[in-house]
Amino acid sequence: MAHQPESFAGQQGVELLPDGKHPVDEVLKPGPMILFGLQHVMSMYAGVVAVPFIVGSALGLSFADLSYLLAATLLVSGLATLLQTLGVKWIGAKLPIVQGTSFAAVASMIAVGASAGGGVDGLRAIFGSVLIAGLAGFLLSGVFARLLRFFPPVVTGSIITVIGISLLPVAMRWAGGGAGSADFGSISNITLAAITLGIILVIYRFLPGFFSRIAIIAGLVAGGVVAALMGKLDFSKVGQAQAFAISTPFHFGTPTFQVAAIISMVIVMLVIMTETTADLLAIGVVVGREADRKTVANGLRADCISTAASGGLLNGFPVSAFAQNVGLVALTGIRSRFVVAVSGGILLVLGLFPQVGAVVAALPLPVLGGAGLALFGTVAASGIRSLAAVKYDGNSNLVIVALAIAAGLTPIAVPEFYHSFPEWFQTIFDSGISASAVTAVTLNIFFNVLGRKDDAAPIFAESPAIGVSPDEQPGGHLPGDPRKGSH
Repeated sequence: MAHQPESFAGQQGVELLPDGKHPVDEVLKPGPMILFGLQHVMSMYAGVVAVPFIVGSALGLSFADLSYLLAATLLVSGLATLLQTLGVKWIGAKLPIVQGTSFAAVASMIAVGASAGGGVDGLRAIFGSVLIAGLAGFLLSGVFARLLRFFPPVVTGSIITVIGISLLPVAMRWAGGGAGSADFGSISNITLAAITLGIILVIYRFLPGFFSRIAIIAGLVAGGVVAALMGKLDFSKVGQAQAFAISTPFHFGTPTFQVAAIISMVIVMLVIMTETTADLLAIGVVVGREADRKTVANGLRADCISTAASGGLLNGFPVSAFAQNVGLVALTGIRSRFVVAVSGGILLVLGLFPQVGAVVAALPLPVLGGAGLALFGTVAASGIRSLAAVKYDGNSNLVIVALAIAAGLTPIAVPEFYHSFPEWFQTIFDSGISASAVTAVTLNIFFNVLGRKDDAAPIFAESPAIGVSPDEQPGGHLPGDPRKGSH
């Protein structure tokens, strides 16, 4: 019988390792750890390089500057992932979270860069605003984490569901060949994506133990072979990348600071912090180690200080947790944070050797799309599992879930819906994840917190709010909860 990873939602009674450690702290043998780490990198690589490519192209950078920017982004993502997974005092969640450049900041960065004249001058303005926004987020991380009491399962489940759903269109566009490509939606592209997905499912279902855990990377490699047979694998651009590059501080010059740009980026940073909080809560559920207030605060500090260092020194952009890798942890059952730390090391190496990264980037988008459908769908399924533990009788939780998901789907289904609204509003609500988070938290406060009496009907069925003791939640203690009275 094939190995089946443990259930990935609601794991509170996780079996510890023989040495008493939690599976999150397990150190695997070097071979499997490198392979699992590479699987994480291949799953998120396209998303990491897409942001600098989009922003750099919009600013009219030369090929040399653009390739340098791509290498710097990989380097920063690697360092940020190492900081998040290994951690130092007060910084780093010490959970299997992969860090990469955030899509949430793309529109604002392009606007900031354009207002500064584009090119290298535009980059310097972006770096200055990213530096200040990262520092502001770092200072606010502790305060932000205190809002966890407003994130019970009805809120987190809705947000996690929207995270998965918001990523599915990305996978679908990849499966079609990439938005704007000449052969987008061709039968050959969709067939290639379907073959990749089929290979992953067959491996996951029929092959035992180790092989089911590397189903994604095996599917990507097999998909690449099929792509080569179809004539869709192109390594012609690999030679254009630098063989070796080190991102030196202030390579593009000293950052410049513009008040309007800084305000815009601080708003974006708050959005990124909201998304990272959701991802930290999600990975806590997946691995069975709840992300409490301290963990979230430490995770946000790592996120923000990496962002500040990225823009201030290392020629990079804002970083955030990558939701697709949460799905990979859920799908494979590999919960070790050290595996993800290896991913950080691989990203760092790719940042030093751009030609190696260019080989990975040569993998056709339909192959990534086939794998993405499995990964992103798993994130949505995790959110649905969380929502199953919520009590819906005698309260308004059903309304909260309905409107939170509706708010999250609005910018996904109709991207131009908010085009007439102010820019600050669009920054928040053009992201389905942040729109869902704002809606869910606001409605939860309105229905379940304001004016609620202690003897009111509890709003949880089995699962307490992630990271919050039961007596801190609206609705009082859970019957028989052994942690009653603990903080």
